[in-house]
Amino acid sequence: MAILSSMRRSRTASVVILFGTIAFVSTAGAFGACGGDRGAASAANGDTTGTVASRTPTYSFEVVQSYPHDPKAFTQGLVWRDDRLFESTGQVGSSNIREVELTTGRVIRQQDLETPHFGEGIVLLGEKLFQITWTTGKAFVYDWKSFKRTGEFTYDGEGWGLTTDGSAIIMSNGTSAIVWRDPATFAVQKTITVTDHGTPVSQLNELEWVKGEIWANIWQSEQIARIDPATGNVTGWIDLKGILPSIDRTGNEDVMNGIAYDAARDRLFVTGKLWSKLYEITLKQRS
Repeated sequence: MAILSSMRRSRTASVVILFGTIAFVSTAGAFGACGGDRGAASAANGDTTGTVASRTPTYSFEVVQSYPHDPKAFTQGLVWRDDRLFESTGQVGSSNIREVELTTGRVIRQQDLETPHFGEGIVLLGEKLFQITWTTGKAFVYDWKSFKRTGEFTYDGEGWGLTTDGSAIIMSNGTSAIVWRDPATFAVQKTITVTDHGTPVSQLNELEWVKGEIWANIWQSEQIARIDPATGNVTGWIDLKGILPSIDRTGNEDVMNGIAYDAARDRLFVTGKLWSKLYEITLKQRS
């Protein structure tokens, strides 16, 4: 396997095997999307041009408003609660949780995560903020208003994204599995496999609960899968290709990652790792 390196992270490029063809994922946006080289992407990773996803409804978008976003934030999770925006960032030595002012992108407050942990997704449930880590198997619990750490859990495998249905913690791990966990113990309650017309959809990343559905960023793509939490079936694809226009690109941006839903005002926000903008969008069904 040929080895490529990124000057920003010195990561090994993923090798994607699609229908017998070997292709190297070597663009800047392919490195370190959540935590570096995470293996070959699935052939059904949300590419709406594929034979599987083309049979599923797809949606395009309109930008309602754009807001400044910290271009140094390696975004792992995005959450909206009580008219406040919360974000988690990754990378060992620079991971943190933060409250962000929407209109300016200013960090109001933050809590750093100590090494060797690589911060991943966050979710707010009750009075608690939960934060998971990529490979160290730790979930940390904070008081959501003060960011004071109040507890921690351990779990097996990798941690990628988090959301909640209002009672359980819902977690992704980069595979096609989504896991429900008890917020009191972090024990697994149930697991579903995400599929599109029977084909597993892997690389599930940051999660958000939107009107009874789970929405999942697909790593290394500008696609969001809309997932039925009861069955794991993909009910739609959201194609956000080109949402960050060339005029706002510096060449340092990484992949799209970050979904937040304001249920009170029916607003949807998306951003990406090292992006300079955060967007409020609406959807338009395309097919």
